[in-house]
Parts: sequence; structure tokens; C-alpha cells
Amino acid sequence: MRLNAKAKSFLTKEIHREAESLGFEVQKDIVLKRLNQLAQEKGKPLGKEDLAGQVTDMFPTMGDQTLTKAAKLNTAQPWRLWLKAGGVVGAGLVGFMGLIWLVNLPYPMVRRPVARVAPMLLLPSYLNMDRNYREAIAHGEQADQLVNNATSAADIELGAEKVRLAQQNLDQLPVWFLGYEPVKVCQFMGGCSWNFTFDEFQQARAQVGRMEARVFQEKNALSALTTAEQNIQGAKASYEQATTPEQRQAAIASWQGAINQLTLIPEKTLAGSQTTNRLRNYEQEFQQVAGLVAATNQTQTMVMAAQQFAQRADQTMAQAPLTTNQWQEVLNLYQEAIQRLQMVQPQDAQYLSAQTFLAEYTETLGKIRINLAAEQGAIAQFDQAQNQIQNLLTNLPPSSDSQGRNRIKGEISQIINQLQKVQPGTTVYDQAQILIDQAQSRAQQL
Repeated sequence: MRLNAKAKSFLTKEIHREAESLGFEVQKDIVLKRLNQLAQEKGKPLGKEDLAGQVTDMFPTMGDQTLTKAAKLNTAQPWRLWLKAGGVVGAGLVGFMGLIWLVNLPYPMVRRPVARVAPMLLLPSYLNMDRNYREAIAHGEQADQLVNNATSAADIELGAEKVRLAQQNLDQLPVWFLGYEPVKVCQFMGGCSWNFTFDEFQQARAQVGRMEARVFQEKNALSALTTAEQNIQGAKASYEQATTPEQRQAAIASWQGAINQLTLIPEKTLAGSQTTNRLRNYEQEFQQVAGLVAATNQTQTMVMAAQQFAQRADQTMAQAPLTTNQWQEVLNLYQEAIQRLQMVQPQDAQYLSAQTFLAEYTETLGKIRINLAAEQGAIAQFDQAQNQIQNLLTNLPPSSDSQGRNRIKGEISQIINQLQKVQPGTTVYDQAQILIDQAQSRAQQL
């Protein structure tokens, strides 16, 4: 209309007020008739100038502000109409969406009656089930491919994520709906990709369960492989830093234990397939080191055994002077020690150390042979001197025989010479010195 209700009402009030103050009753009736006529005519809404032309000829005192406000009220505002219409439509949509949300709640007592009466209202549920069914199958197949044909730990991790997504998709498929197929909706959708049979659902569940178990086994195997390899590297470092045989032996034991851990990893897992070649390399390296350690230990054992023989011999020599039998025992001990050292081969780890001991023991053995010969010679010299003394005592001439005394002096002189051949450090040296003193005293008496 050229004059809307709001603008007409506002102008009517203003005209009544002006007419009452001025006493323009006739003018009021004329202007009100004009306004009623304009309110019934369709056309472009009147502006400020148009309204002024209808009013000011009868009411010259009508204020400019009044006309401006009336024109503003009379101006068409389509956005208000659209806002109202939109509010009505929005309220309807909200109500409709609320209804759709309500009937699509995942409860059998809600969905089953709706599925029988108005299955189209369950279209969101059908679309959601169709999407989850497709994704469950796709994620399950992807997980199967990633896990069963894994080439790295990243494949296992990605496979585990696919298994988790497949499980989430299956959880979105309502078990109570198994065996029900919304024919009309599926026809409308151009066919559904799912049948919702119990066997199919159970098969998908079982596949996901197997994949979860396989992922768990694969992760455990990878963890065991990582732990075992870390233990091997730690044992190798301990062996390289070891400074005593006990420390090396402990490192070797830890090394062997870590290798044994590798043998326990299932062969059908990714870690098991990776372990086969690594285990072979680890065992070869370990055998080389273990063999070297065993050879070193054997060499060390022989060197220590030689030292034990030498120590026993030294303990006996500390009791010098020694008898012939004692020197012979010492000689045998050093010969045994030398034989042990001679068994050490040039390629052995302690060969240089063994050669040092061998040179020392060989030199000592030579001194022992000299001492043994000295003891044997001293015994022989002392025994011969005693025999001479015994013969002299048996054939003593009369004391008045001067010629006989001269002969005795000569024999005593020979005995003294014989006794002086006894070397110091022998068992009969002290006895020989006593006999020498006695023989010299007797010769002086004659």
C-alpha cells in the first residue's frame, strides 16, 4: 500500500492533536479522508514530500520532524518480512530436525515403530549405517594388509590405527537391526551395501578381534626385539670396558642372555622375520668374542698355573741350604712351570706375558741346576774327605815314628784340600769347615 498502517496511525494521531489545538475540524476530516484513500491504494510508498503535499495544505504548522518520522514508518522494510518469514521457517525446521533426531535415537523401542510406519524418517540412520559398514570393511581390509604384510614398525602402528577405526565403525552398527533391510529406503538410495546378517556381523567382529590380537602380538615382538638389541649393545659395551676377567665373564653372560631373548621372538611376526638375519650376525660375533675369551682364559690359566709351580719352588728355595733331593724337587717344579708356558701359542692373547715369565723361569732353572750340581759335588767332596779321615784313623803309626808323623801330616793336608773344595751354600759346608779346623789343629800338634 502507498500508506501503511503504522504511518497512517502515527499521522492520524498528529492530525488530531494539531486540529484540537487549532480548531481545524473541517481540515482534519479532509486530511483523514486522504489518508484513508492512500491506505487503500497500492503503489510506491509515499515519501516525506508526498506526505507533506497531502497534509501541509490543511495543516501548515505540521512539523518537519513529524513528516520525517511518518515517511520513515511508511518506508518498506523487506528484511523485516524476510526475518519474520525466516523465523517461522527456522522454527519449523528446528521442530522437524528435533523430530528427526528423536526418531533416529539408537534405541529399538524408538526406531522399530518408526521403521514400520515411516522408514524414510530413519534415512540419517540408514546413511550412517551404510557409511560405517563401508568404512568397517575398508578399515578391516587395510589393517589386514598392513599387519600381515608389514615391512616396518610404522606399518604395525598404522595397522593398529585401522583396527581401532574398524572397531569404532562396527560399534556404530546396531546389533538389534541385524537381519532387517529397509527395502524402500535402499531402493531410494540406489541399493544398500550392507545386508546386516548376523553371520556377516559376527565375521566382521571376529576379523577385527583377530587383528587386535595380531597387532598386540606384533607390538610385543617388536618391543622384545628392541629390548634384546639394547641389552646386546649394553653387554658389548660392558665387555669392551671390562678390566678384569670377572667383569668380562659377567659381560659375556649378559650377552648370551640377550641373544637367548632373541630366540624367543615368534618367527611369524615382523620382529621374528627381522630377527633371523640379525640373530645369525649376533651369534657369529658372540662366538668370536666368546672363543677369544675362552682362549684368553685358557692362556691365563696356564700362565697362572706356571706361576703356582714357580711360587712353590721359590718357597722351598727360601729354606736354603737345600739337600740334593730338595734341589731336584725345585728343579722339577720349574721345569713343570716352563712346560706350561711353552704351551702358550703366538696367537694367544697373553703370549708376550708368557714369554716374559718363560725367560725368567729359564734363567732361574739354570741357577737351580748350578746349585744342584754344587750340592752334589759338595756331598761327593765331603764323603771323600770323610773316607780319607777314616783311613787315616785306621792306619795311625806309633807316635815315636817321625817318618810316620810326616806321612800323617801329608794325609791331613790332602784331607784339608779336599774339604776346601766344598762350596758355600751347600748342606755340608758348615761341617766341612769344622773338619778343616780340626784337621789344622791336629796337624799343628804333630
